[in-house]
Amino acid sequence: MHFDLDSEQRDLAAAAADFLGGSASPGVARGLLDDAGAAIAPGRVELVKSGFAAITVPESAGGGGGSVLDLAVVAEQAGRVLAGPSLVTFARAAVLLDGDDTRLAALADGSLAVAIHDGGPVLDAVGADSFLTLAGDDIVIGSGTVTTRDPIDATRGLADVEIGDTEVVAAGAADRWRTARLVGQVVLAAEGLGTAARAVEVGIAYTKERHAFGRPIGSYQAVKHALVDAYVAVEQLRSLVWWGAWAADHAPDELPLAAAAAKGQAAVALEGAAETLIQVHGGIGFTWEHDAHLFWRRAKVDRFLLGDDVAAFDEVARIALAGAGR
Repeated sequence: MHFDLDSEQRDLAAAAADFLGGSASPGVARGLLDDAGAAIAPGRVELVKSGFAAITVPESAGGGGGSVLDLAVVAEQAGRVLAGPSLVTFARAAVLLDGDDTRLAALADGSLAVAIHDGGPVLDAVGADSFLTLAGDDIVIGSGTVTTRDPIDATRGLADVEIGDTEVVAAGAADRWRTARLVGQVVLAAEGLGTAARAVEVGIAYTKERHAFGRPIGSYQAVKHALVDAYVAVEQLRSLVWWGAWAADHAPDELPLAAAAAKGQAAVALEGAAETLIQVHGGIGFTWEHDAHLFWRRAKVDRFLLGDDVAAFDEVARIALAGAGR
């Protein structure tokens, strides 16, 4: 099956790149590490105003009425500039609030600043005023007490959250919770795709400029091989991301396998690209002033969001073996 993007999605990617690149950047991410009170860019308010955050919210609730693939296209561009908050949060919330038009409308207009509590540190907890979580088989929403730590990647807005009083959003909705988590894994992988691709691009550009012994360092085989390996991993991830997004929209039976594969490969590809970026920059790659460590920080945090790569690949194997036995 052909999973390439169509012209409208390519235009959407270009528009997202223009918007996100105008406010978010590795430089802004570094500023968050220097100043804990600095604002994450583009920020929840601006992301909502742009319309990108509510792409998968139905038009009847004030959203874009678009597909998960549309959102993944934007998420890739967000990953390239280390933007926050994460589109993963909006994607999952749109699924969890399905049928609740009042809250969906509040999500779309920004009056509901929500994060999703999975039991550990909460993505985008910084700046959230409400938290969705699973209580038994019920999806509930409530306020929470947020406690921040020194961040590895401040753009992720991670914090510990103690949930207060809650209200049931959907009873007996454990299946919906699982679906939202799978959609979140796909969108997270799309962000990882953008980050990893950008890391490879920065590394390639540097190896053309930096000379050693009268030659660009990119002409040496060891450097070439490292970058090619990183590039191949990114392109493998790209195929898995588009498959996962397509499955979320059109083939729900394929979504568990596609989401797990995309999640696992995203962790591997992003970490590999970030470490390669550091290595090809030599001594300056390890400095605070260079951007390389910012990509590495994103890789280390994202690896453990919505489960780690080991759990993801274990799920791929489980599903594949179950299918082989039929």
